[in-house]
Amino acid sequence: MKNFQIRNQYFDQLCNTPGLMWLGQNTNHYPPHDSVREAVIQALDSGEYHAYAPPAGFEELRELIRVDMGTPDAAVLVTDGAVEALYNVCSNVCAPGTDFVTTDPSWAWPIHFAKKAGANVIELPIYNAQQHYKLTIEQLRAAVTENTRVIYLVDPNNPLGTCHTEDEIKAFAEIAKSVGAYLIHDATYSSFAEHFTPAFRFYPEKAIQIYSFSKWLGLAGMRLGAVLAHEDLVERFASAPPNNLGSNVLSQRAAIAGLKSKAQWFPEIWRRQRRNQEVVAKAALGIPGFSVPVYPSQANLLIIETVGAGIKPEALVAAYQTKGIMIRQGSYHTKRFGHRFVKVSITVPEAWADRFSELLPDMVELARTIDVPENLF
Repeated sequence: MKNFQIRNQYFDQLCNTPGLMWLGQNTNHYPPHDSVREAVIQALDSGEYHAYAPPAGFEELRELIRVDMGTPDAAVLVTDGAVEALYNVCSNVCAPGTDFVTTDPSWAWPIHFAKKAGANVIELPIYNAQQHYKLTIEQLRAAVTENTRVIYLVDPNNPLGTCHTEDEIKAFAEIAKSVGAYLIHDATYSSFAEHFTPAFRFYPEKAIQIYSFSKWLGLAGMRLGAVLAHEDLVERFASAPPNNLGSNVLSQRAAIAGLKSKAQWFPEIWRRQRRNQEVVAKAALGIPGFSVPVYPSQANLLIIETVGAGIKPEALVAAYQTKGIMIRQGSYHTKRFGHRFVKVSITVPEAWADRFSELLPDMVELARTIDVPENLF
């Protein structure tokens, strides 16, 4: 059986595992504001979902996204999740024989999309304490040439949890502008950052913001995201999108309610995820040889280095699977540095984070007995 089918069957098994603790997908497992649930029920009861939604998204939602991202002058295209947004953007702006510059680690799928479009992918290593686990201005400046067509930046970074300053984002935009490159600024985790600066403010001509509802609002299974860019670019993305019939009506109504109530309920979500970070980090630092390279994380995730203890990340993931807990091995994100760490998602019930932490010493010992685990997603 093909690898894709095997992975799908395994993931289907996970999704149908009662009581599974999802500490590996970065989605928000906290209940949203009551208005979000009520909006979905109302859309169901009214039968509104029988009709297609507007192809670019409901106007109210588009405006709320602009406000939330802090880019009032950007045009917005609502998409079936941020991954679809990235696919659409990469398909439109990548070109054969040109360079697609990104970081390592980064989010893997845009790299696949760029390669499919014929681009040369250049991954700049950032897993380095001396540069604070972030892309540096000098590093990017040295990497770009007249052949650079796209710069892709996940900020805050997945899986590292680092976030760039306003000065850094401004410099990145200037570097992109100097060679006429598109700057795709993937802001999937921006709601969890203490300070976030959208690149669109400095480079509205070619900076493209990617927006997600999977993480802060927890709509991962409802698939909703957006692209924010100059209106000419959005026109191009909307000319032949993967879906020209409008995104899920129920998802959009949930997103509208979530954005309208965000100021009321999300600060408590933010506090709770920081509490979980503290618990998980304390447990990790209690294991000889373990470390937490980025703390506090500016995303709803935390990486734990296991290499110093001689623990294979895959073995620790497999150990936790025996207890109904899902975490990620570093190789899911990066081949070059994946042997060093696991990633733990922390927008989860406190009981899940506590359970992970309580089990950690025993799971480390179990991992020492596991050689090559099977069925890792």
